[in-house]
Amino acid sequence: MVWFVGFLAAVCVAYLAVRPFYIERRRPPVGLEERDESDGQFIQLSQGVTHCRWAGSARGPVAIVVHGVASPMVSMEAVAKGLGDLGYRVLMYDLYGRGLSDAPKGKQDRAFFLRQLADLCAYHGLNEDLTIVGYSMGGGIATAFAVRYPHSVKRIILLASSGVITNESRFSRFCRRVPLLGTWAHAMFAHRRIAKTIPERGETREIERIYRAQRRELQRRGYLPAILASRRGILAEDQEQDHRKIGRQGIPVTAIWAGKDPIIPLRAIGLLAQWNRDVHQEVVDDADHALPYTHGEQMIAALRTALRD
Repeated sequence: MVWFVGFLAAVCVAYLAVRPFYIERRRPPVGLEERDESDGQFIQLSQGVTHCRWAGSARGPVAIVVHGVASPMVSMEAVAKGLGDLGYRVLMYDLYGRGLSDAPKGKQDRAFFLRQLADLCAYHGLNEDLTIVGYSMGGGIATAFAVRYPHSVKRIILLASSGVITNESRFSRFCRRVPLLGTWAHAMFAHRRIAKTIPERGETREIERIYRAQRRELQRRGYLPAILASRRGILAEDQEQDHRKIGRQGIPVTAIWAGKDPIIPLRAIGLLAQWNRDVHQEVVDDADHALPYTHGEQMIAALRTALRD
């Protein structure tokens, strides 16, 4: 009888160990029907297919918009529209593992993301006078890109950017730091935790569209591993030296922060000012970390002020 109890316990442990990875494997990848019904282009780059779309002015200076860790490029529509109204020709794209782009396996460090962005620029023939706009993790990517390709970047615009200071939950910290058990815990519990952060209804039709896109990508294969790989990769970087180098290179930087952001606290303003004293910073007082799509008009107004000054 004892051996049977031990055997049953071993079976239960084995089941719990493999269950989240089995569920992940059963999730569908990005479907051809979804891509056929979407706007934009699907480009085969060196690491996989990337979904991108042009917006704004047809002949203005080029701005490339990089979204955050958990939401696809549709979350940056208000940013693209605002930049278009300012005369920019705007290129948006889905990072690997998000939206309708492929989800390649492996590390998601700065080399990984810079390769995707460099491939995208090469495909479109973009090699100079670029304005790189990055939100949250996208701000970290924008910063790293400017350090790697300083002669191609004319200006950097950071929106609640990572790489300065971040409030990390105990769960995220554990999953990031612990190799095996952290990977299992993320596969087991992250889906439910992320789903709870997506509101059931949006205040506007545009915001509701973003929430639907977030819920859809949460069901796709590769999304959750991409989130964890990014947390262990580029989101784990301290970009102090990058910002100091950008300051020495004289690349103009505009940073816009959210006054009620629980993820990127306003202490980032002081730190970034220490690293680069020429940075122009603005705050949208009543916004939280979702400011690109919940406070788009206020954010663009702050950006107008910064660019005018």
